[in-house]
Amino acid sequence: MLGAPALALLGAPAARAGTQVEEPLADAVRSALSASVAELAPPSPRFEHIDARVAYLRWLGEASQRLRPRKAERQTRLEFLETVWYESRRAGLETALVLGLIQVESGFRKYAISRAGARGYMQVMPFWARTIGDGDASRLFHLQTNLRFGCVILRHYLGIERGDLFLALGRYNGSRGRAEYPNLVFGARRQWDIRS
Repeated sequence: MLGAPALALLGAPAARAGTQVEEPLADAVRSALSASVAELAPPSPRFEHIDARVAYLRWLGEASQRLRPRKAERQTRLEFLETVWYESRRAGLETALVLGLIQVESGFRKYAISRAGARGYMQVMPFWARTIGDGDASRLFHLQTNLRFGCVILRHYLGIERGDLFLALGRYNGSRGRAEYPNLVFGARRQWDIRS
C-alpha cells in the first residue's frame, strides 16, 4: 500500500531542482540561518491600516483564482497562499518571486522530490536540515517548514550575491551563471505579479 507522498509522485513530472551543493558556512552565518528557520511565528497577517488589509485580501482572492487549476481545494489553497505571503515577507522577498520559484521548482507539489533529493514546494536539499535545522529532512515536506527554509536560503544567497537576483537564483538551483533557470523563474514571477 502506497502512502500519500508516494501516491503524489506517481505520474507527476520531475521536479526542477538542480545540483545545488552544500557549501561551508561560517559559524555566525550558520547560527543566524538556524535562528531564522527556528523562530515560531504564526503565519497570520496583522495590519495596522485597513488599506493594507484590503490590498492583502484583494491579492489573496486573485492569487487564489490563479492557483485554482493547480490546487482545487479552497482551504488548502488559501492556507498555502497565506503561508507563502507570510514567509516571503518575513524573509524580505517579493511574494510573486517566491510563487514563481515554487512554480518552476515543484509545480506547486508538496511532495515533489528531485533526482538530486531536493524536497517539497521550494525543493530544499536535505543537507539544509542538518546544517541549519534539527536534522529531520522529513520535515521539509511540512508546508511552513519548507517555505521558511526556502525563503531563508534564497535570502542568504541574495546576500552572498550582493543583491543580484539572477546569480542568487542560479545558486539556489545549483546552476549559477547559466540563464535558463533564472529566466524560467522571472517568467513565472510575471504570472504572479498581482497589483491591488
